[in-house]
Amino acid sequence: MKPAELFPVLASDLAETDSVIRQRLGSEVALINSIADYIIGAGGKRIRPLLLLLFARTLGYRGASNHFLLAAVVEFIHTATLLHDDVVDESALRRGRQTANAVFGNAASVLVGDFLYSRSFQMMVEVGSTRVMSVLADATNTIAEGEVLQLINCNDPDTDEARYMQVIRYKTARLFEAAAQLGAILCDAPPETEAAAAEYGRHLGTAFQLIDDVLDYSGVTGDIGKNVGDDLREGKPTLPLIHVMLRGTGDERAMVRRAIEQGSTAEFEPIMAAIHRTGALDYTRERANAEAAAARAAVAKLGPDGGAPSACRDALLYLTTYSIERDR
Repeated sequence: MKPAELFPVLASDLAETDSVIRQRLGSEVALINSIADYIIGAGGKRIRPLLLLLFARTLGYRGASNHFLLAAVVEFIHTATLLHDDVVDESALRRGRQTANAVFGNAASVLVGDFLYSRSFQMMVEVGSTRVMSVLADATNTIAEGEVLQLINCNDPDTDEARYMQVIRYKTARLFEAAAQLGAILCDAPPETEAAAAEYGRHLGTAFQLIDDVLDYSGVTGDIGKNVGDDLREGKPTLPLIHVMLRGTGDERAMVRRAIEQGSTAEFEPIMAAIHRTGALDYTRERANAEAAAARAAVAKLGPDGGAPSACRDALLYLTTYSIERDR
């Protein structure tokens, strides 16, 4: 389902954000337009802009359009990371379609990712808030650090849970956190409310990524929009594999070690058997459940206005359930 269908309370806000996205993608360079339209047109969950809009509405934002502008900025930053990720990972499928790099080539994808980053910074300046710029600049820098950390971990079967969770916090959860925090900043929320919004985003983003890790070993290609087993092919030691390395038999650990080191799916079926035997997917889901519970707890810290029952507050709570129960 599209975000507007999941959250009808924000249907008009999401439509306005999509309008801003379309308007600001424009460039005099035809190839930029083609690739940007291709990747944005693929859809996606729009969870990050949704978070910003939800917190802005929950906390009583009364401005004209800065929430739409920043929601688009957050989506552009996310899209730029996807373009770069797919080149680094040599991915061929995302959101059920060929990746931009598979269609247009690696060089074009990287450069259009750079365009989206720079366009994002042009747009955020329009808000005229050094606080907004500081949060987004710090988030973008942290995401880049997370990308490098993931690269270091690739093909390293000795990556432990702490190292992997750091990658999640940096690479994925940080933009969720920034999006939620920006919604509070736009409302001039007090520091404790802003901190609660950031906490919510951080935990929700972590839960999302952990469930993505589960789906890479339990989903259906047509549902999740990418090839099942991509993480293994890319040599990524995600939490299910880390759990097997900790709880598996000697033979199972040796098999997973080979697969991570070689980035190979040749032994995918026996690795899947080891994942199920050791309860690796259940363990990863438990970690995701704990993160979702922490996000729910953060909603109660939003203060007298944000803590009161409302359709947007209910949507924040629903997102914590959706994050762990989704199948795509």
